Amino acid sequence: MTDPRLSKLAKLLVNYSTAVKPGEYVFVRCDEMALPWMKEVVKEVVKAGAHVEYQMVSEDVAEIMMKHSSEEQLKEQNHLLTSVLSKADVWLTAWGGRNTRSLSNIPGEKMKASAQGASGWRKIYSTRMGDGSLRWCGTQFPTQSEAQEASMSLSDYEDFVYGAGLLNYDDPVAEWKRISAEQERWVKYLDMKKELHFISEGTDIKVKVEGRKWINCDGRANFPDGEIFTSPVEDAIDGHITFSFPSIYMGQEVQGIRLEVAKGKVVKAEAEVGEELLKSLLATDEFSSYFGEVAIGTNYGIKNCTKNILFDEKIGGTIHMAIGDSMPEAGGKNRSAVHWDMICDMRNGGRILADGELFYENGNFIEAVLQKYGL
Repeated sequence: MTDPRLSKLAKLLVNYSTAVKPGEYVFVRCDEMALPWMKEVVKEVVKAGAHVEYQMVSEDVAEIMMKHSSEEQLKEQNHLLTSVLSKADVWLTAWGGRNTRSLSNIPGEKMKASAQGASGWRKIYSTRMGDGSLRWCGTQFPTQSEAQEASMSLSDYEDFVYGAGLLNYDDPVAEWKRISAEQERWVKYLDMKKELHFISEGTDIKVKVEGRKWINCDGRANFPDGEIFTSPVEDAIDGHITFSFPSIYMGQEVQGIRLEVAKGKVVKAEAEVGEELLKSLLATDEFSSYFGEVAIGTNYGIKNCTKNILFDEKIGGTIHMAIGDSMPEAGGKNRSAVHWDMICDMRNGGRILADGELFYENGNFIEAVLQKYGL
């Protein structure tokens, strides 16, 4: 029997997140373990009158390719994704596999080569998302492996995943619209600002955002959602930042990351675990050592690290920054084969200042600041 929350999720993704229209071309992609999700989503897309093409991928096959391919082979472009993403109006993705650590023993240089091989379709994706000609939404299908990673039973993890998406509400769309309106007030505030200053334990970094647009993440391009982000001015970030939680890249974990940044570029990188992978990814291409995103997590229903970036980057009371590819819709100009989010906890003494004005402290926005601006 299908979990009714899964059916509700499929309806939300098709009718709210991506607003599929009759005659549109929709690409649906997931791991083989997420077949129940695909069936529900394809049903809703067809009912919406759109054309569907789908792809089911396999962690086992991906592991074989990564293990036995040469670096030169891994650098080859993915022609299927390149072709499909050039045409699709909507792309719906679900993560959720059999083994979150299936690529944990792949050398960093091979991971770097694989990222380079993804540069072709990533460029198309970034460009089309930026100009609005492609609508994408990615979500999580709860599986045993992700539940184990999060130190939960499968049933508890299902409750967590669907709860984070507000799917327990009778009308989750209405809830996301309410959240959208609340976040929009802070987007308007930050759109007026030129520089952010982040301060917390092990972190003191200034980020220029002048001329960039802040994006209100309300469940339309990531689900569950709950963040506001922008792409910073590429050569105008200075200071140092320490990331509180483990960062996962293609199944490999990096812990205790500390970066020193000068004029936007990472000039020193350290990690307690996984430093070799960190340095390989920073050296992937010309712009992978610069930042493509800075964001504030706003989903206070997500409280703890689950080692899944879809949820962890949204934790209410955190910020995150991503090296590599930026978002054209936010005004970002960085183009890279890498986009890797890293999270900093602000709930214990963290502060954010905008043009010298304190508007965020101990993981919470300061409501009185908005009142000064009539927002």
